[in-house]
Amino acid sequence: MERFDVVIIGGGPAGLTAGIYCGRAKLKAVVFEALSAGGQVLMAGTIENYPGFPGGISGPELIEKFKKQLSEIGVPLREFVKVEGVLEKESSFIVKTTQGDVEAKCLIIATGAQPARLGVPGEDKFTGQGVSFCAYCDGFFFRDKKVAVIGGGDRAVEEALYLKNLAKEVYLIHRRDRLRAQKILQERLFESENIKTIWNSVVTEIKGDQSGVKALEIMDLNTGKRSFLEIDGIFVAVGQQPTSEIFRDLVEMDEKGFIKTDLKGATSKMGIFAAGDVRVKELRQVSTAVGDGALAAWAAVEYLQEK
Repeated sequence: MERFDVVIIGGGPAGLTAGIYCGRAKLKAVVFEALSAGGQVLMAGTIENYPGFPGGISGPELIEKFKKQLSEIGVPLREFVKVEGVLEKESSFIVKTTQGDVEAKCLIIATGAQPARLGVPGEDKFTGQGVSFCAYCDGFFFRDKKVAVIGGGDRAVEEALYLKNLAKEVYLIHRRDRLRAQKILQERLFESENIKTIWNSVVTEIKGDQSGVKALEIMDLNTGKRSFLEIDGIFVAVGQQPTSEIFRDLVEMDEKGFIKTDLKGATSKMGIFAAGDVRVKELRQVSTAVGDGALAAWAAVEYLQEK
């Protein structure tokens, strides 16, 4: 069985940063990523608010730079290796993966989050047939068609702005009468002629046939009135759900499943730290994930020095 000082679970910005910092501290570390490294950043078009890249940088390009730096420091990144569970063993942990078990003196959980779902009739049925959770991945298929984006945060507005250059019409449907997105994004949205905003409304059903999505049933939250919007595709951007289920019996979480930590990323379990979108926090951005990863790695170093 391989033995490590630190096992980092998750290869997004937080996990890759934690790996870089652990490597610089000369710890024997490894990063496990269930899919391709990068997480939700791979779905981003141009990231404009990450410092050091005037004019922006694409999500995949940024992640490649992270991976190169991790490789240069000598920390292995094992992609497409899923962590299936963690067991406690005296003063260490057994990490069970699809490529076998490894032992670690401490863990950094950086498994991130996944797009939240609407939970309405038709969503599951038409996922992949008009229902998407990534405009940058699937927008091409809706060229010159009518689409809707659901949400009011940065992600929703960014996706609407991306789709406006592909689709004939874009509807942004939001449950409130104002957006949560950054002001600069809002300004771009309101200046776009082919984006229409539907306020104080929620989607109650997604309708279609064997060929895919055809319409949305929408309810006005002020009046309760229901209406139908003919549409070819719907992009859901209503928040995130943490990827934390396998750690539920190990560490304390909030009611949504986000892991509770202190300011350094320490969880309720000694020797386990959390970083990035999987932890309870106010802002989920690449820059905050990087900061989380650095702090969690430093906390792990201190923990190991005190053992």
